[in-house]
Amino acid sequence: MKFLPRSFTGRMVLLLLATLITAQGVAFALFSWERIEAAREAYRESVVLRTVGLVRLLGDTPNPLHDRVAQAASSRRLHFRIDDRSSVRRLRLPESPLAMELANALGLAADKVRVAVSTGPFRHLHADEDETREDDGRERFWHHRHGDWGPKGRWRGHGFAMAIQMSDGRWLNAISGWPAGAPRWGWRFLASLLLSAAAVAVVAVLVARRVARPMGRLAGAADRLGRGEAVETLTEEGPEEARRTIRAFNTMRERLDRFLRDRTAMLAAVSHDLRTPITSLRLRAEFIEDAETRTRILETLDEMQHMTEAALAFIREDVETEETRVVDISALADSVVADFADLGREARFRQGETVTLACRPAALRRALCNLVENALSHGSRAEVGVEQVEDSIFITVDDDGPGIPADQRERVFEPFVRLEESRSRETGGVGLGLAIARSIARAHGGDVTLENREGGGLRAALALPADAAGI
Repeated sequence: MKFLPRSFTGRMVLLLLATLITAQGVAFALFSWERIEAAREAYRESVVLRTVGLVRLLGDTPNPLHDRVAQAASSRRLHFRIDDRSSVRRLRLPESPLAMELANALGLAADKVRVAVSTGPFRHLHADEDETREDDGRERFWHHRHGDWGPKGRWRGHGFAMAIQMSDGRWLNAISGWPAGAPRWGWRFLASLLLSAAAVAVVAVLVARRVARPMGRLAGAADRLGRGEAVETLTEEGPEEARRTIRAFNTMRERLDRFLRDRTAMLAAVSHDLRTPITSLRLRAEFIEDAETRTRILETLDEMQHMTEAALAFIREDVETEETRVVDISALADSVVADFADLGREARFRQGETVTLACRPAALRRALCNLVENALSHGSRAEVGVEQVEDSIFITVDDDGPGIPADQRERVFEPFVRLEESRSRETGGVGLGLAIARSIARAHGGDVTLENREGGGLRAALALPADAAGI
């Protein structure tokens, strides 16, 4: 998902915070529920004691005073009243434990005590359907304080209702709402959550950075190694998995260095050994009397020597250890064009914005020289331009030559490949210019591509990432 953080540290912090909030929320919900249940249990016991005491008091009080005693015993949450009938219908279900507790405490039969308990709107409280309820002031007060009577006389409220038949046949009706209990989201919970989240975030950041730091260094070293830069042996640190990965990288780097050194040494030896027979053949060719034959043999020997030196330069490019530094690419391209112009070649630099890049300038200059040389060899002029598009830098070299067929544009990057049918063999070179240019570009994390221009000619585009050196 695009909204998730991309770094290991960010994702670990987010995951731990999400787990903490979920665990805290569930724990607080369970704690609140248990606290509310405990408060309700204590309140129920209190209601039972008050009700039992009121029933016994009414038994010792004259009937004319019963209403006043019930009213005096009422409170904001618990309301008593005396009626000729029960406000709780007889349930066909088994009696509730509260009803049995009241009956046992008062010494009454089970059918003389009725209790309806609800954690939501009451559906057990109603008036008898064949009777009507008088709408007096006490009734309105009852409804206003505790709920309201719904259709068919059903009571709508929260809490529990009780009806106890007294010795004179009348009913002591009581209704009460449950206590509010603990607030579900109080400042104490928020403070605890914030403190816990801060502590977890700090620990997560420290742990994640300890894990991510060696992996980040490994990623940077691998990126530099892929660009052909010299990389020192990395220190093994962090968790065991990170240490094993760094150890494997160090081993791979050593093997690659050894392989490149051995290959370069072998080709250098071959190049050196070929010089002796080539020199010997050149001396012997001087004794050939036929001038035309002598000239052709000497040209062939010169070409062999040139191919040998070009091949050695191509291999040496892979192990180039030039220091990376920030340079003005526009100025570098302009200087390359100026060098060709000084030699009488028709080369022009297309002025644009100043673009800087961290690179190996000598290698990049060589790649650009190869592209310009290629353009001038197969066309009459070359035009060089530099521009930056978002996170990429493009160095383009345009010529007015015959172009290259689409199916041959990748093949010309292979070493020693030349398209004789579209490009004259008299242009010089041994088919390594484009291969060397692409090798240098890819060592900088970029590439070289070719495409035919609409008005004729070829465009060579050297693309480089703007952060080629990781700066």
